[in-house]
Amino acid sequence: MPTHPDGGLAAITARLAAARLGPQAEELGVIDEIGDGVARLRGLPGAQLGEIVLLGAGKRGFVLSLEADAARVAFLDPMAETAAGDLARRTGAAARAPVGAGLLGRVVDPLGRPLDGLGPVRAAAFADAEAPAPSIIERDFVTEPVETGLLVIDALFAIGRGQRELIIGERATGKTAIAVDTILNQRRGDMVCVYVAIGERMTAVERVIAALRAGGALARSIVVAAPATAEPGLRWLAPFAATAMAEWFRDRGGHALIVYDDLTRHAAVHRELALLSRQPPGREAYPGDIFYLHARLLERSAKLSAARGGGSLTALPIAQIDAGNLSGYIPTNLISIADGQIVLSAALFAANQRPAVDVGLSVSRVGGKAQPAALKAVAGRMRLDYAQYLELRLFSRFGGFGDAAMRARIAHGERIGALLAQPRLAPLRMIDQAALLAALADGALDEAPPDAIPAIRSRLPAIIDAEPALAAFRADPGALDADTRRALVACVAAAAAADAPPP
Repeated sequence: MPTHPDGGLAAITARLAAARLGPQAEELGVIDEIGDGVARLRGLPGAQLGEIVLLGAGKRGFVLSLEADAARVAFLDPMAETAAGDLARRTGAAARAPVGAGLLGRVVDPLGRPLDGLGPVRAAAFADAEAPAPSIIERDFVTEPVETGLLVIDALFAIGRGQRELIIGERATGKTAIAVDTILNQRRGDMVCVYVAIGERMTAVERVIAALRAGGALARSIVVAAPATAEPGLRWLAPFAATAMAEWFRDRGGHALIVYDDLTRHAAVHRELALLSRQPPGREAYPGDIFYLHARLLERSAKLSAARGGGSLTALPIAQIDAGNLSGYIPTNLISIADGQIVLSAALFAANQRPAVDVGLSVSRVGGKAQPAALKAVAGRMRLDYAQYLELRLFSRFGGFGDAAMRARIAHGERIGALLAQPRLAPLRMIDQAALLAALADGALDEAPPDAIPAIRSRLPAIIDAEPALAAFRADPGALDADTRRALVACVAAAAAADAPPP
């Protein structure tokens, strides 16, 4: 008898001794109706909500709803070769997703099947796609920052590890770009990223994958794709399965970031399945449990206490609105669940102010509690000054300001706007952000024209890296003392001097 890799002959003997022999009962049902990704089954009296059922020739589905004498099942596999009259079998197991470090760098579907052509996924284990959120006693305060690399967010709406910050805006205003930039900024850190695409075009998913690969972040990321062509049940399951993958790192003391792109489409899939399974419609035809659907999903993101390992799961859910209407049903639901929102403006996007973050409507309910001390020291009145500038710019169209103080405030606001505008796929380090904000507050950028700010920003990292006085701060950024601040401002002044005309 050949040896076994798990322990040889002894292991095989033990497994044979533990085997249960004899007749086994099995529940069978029959497919009564089928169509649009949902089947109605007769039989299976013991079926439970969320249980995996095998349909026809082994096609998988999960129990969507239960009736007095039937069950509605949503397909997770294509419906081809499955028809009314085929048998259905219970598995007794809930939907599960593969988890573990072997998924890093891979593109998979919600069931863990590879989509990148790199062979089977090596999973450490399988975890239930739906799991209870950590209790209050298992959570800790959100105090550690998630550095996005975007100056407008890190300076004005800081995000903490364990927070749920909603990214919301109209179509094509840069919502996914903010999430991708945030993932790229984690490539040298200790945070694992999970990006889940729900109902997206596959070409859009491929663009995200290409950006992550080009930026060197794919090796520490997992991409879960349930494109628009996938079965509705697979699109519904995607965010729950991706969360289970991210929780594996959190529960082992690590830190993870998950991006849901986007939950508006997920709500639409939930409505579609609910209507197909004959559930009573409510407001805008959504079922009554639509709030609970996303609440139980987003509550799984948390900063765990030291007793639970101290890990964290940060969520960046994305939502789409129409015509700037933040009062829609799904947007208001998500805003009430999340710990703040980054609101993107179509008008700012059209005016080439990108990221097109509306600083008046955006908010972080954690904010300065999770902001690095150096940024907190130099951000100061920046948000208030920029909001006042936007008002002054609006009224200045009716006539010029003769007051020199007013003109100075408008010029200062123009430089703030130029600093907040940042190209895609170019996240800034925290030290570069602190230098720019310190220079802005100290007036070192007052003489630089706004259109010179992008060049100053691009030259700054090399100048900072070459400054010996900043070596300790680069290695361990902490509180910003007076000497370090002067050195940072001097670096920005040197970057600005390269653009200054000769005397």
